[in-house]
Amino acid sequence: MMTQQTYTPPKHIVSAATIVINENREILLIKGPRRGWEMPGGQVEEGESLKDAAIRETKEETGIDIELLAFCGVFQNVKRSICNTLFLAKPVGGVPTTSSESLEVAFFPIDEALNMVTHSNFRERIEYCLDESQHPFFVEF
Repeated sequence: MMTQQTYTPPKHIVSAATIVINENREILLIKGPRRGWEMPGGQVEEGESLKDAAIRETKEETGIDIELLAFCGVFQNVKRSICNTLFLAKPVGGVPTTSSESLEVAFFPIDEALNMVTHSNFRERIEYCLDESQHPFFVEF
């Protein structure tokens, strides 16, 4: 007799986020329904590379096609078993477009963008990515 398998979620969550900077030194941000302004990104799907997830999530949430420029580092939420990977990228196409995950999408000057990002340590994540002397970083919290 076959038993029906029940889905057990993975023990760890891996996400990929991008700091997308255009030719005017502006950062692409989304305004999410729960966390306010943040960088685009999301969970890596099974069988998907970190790079592909970063590109896909950015496109899904913002409508912007990107080219990854550098792997920046990892922020690990130890208690919640979440590894957030971060990449620097530049826009190469598309038009800022909202989605089910983004109420607003736009590019902002860096200083303005940093002040808009207030959730958890998301501002710190952006600051680490912008400071290439920190790469690669590994931050546990």
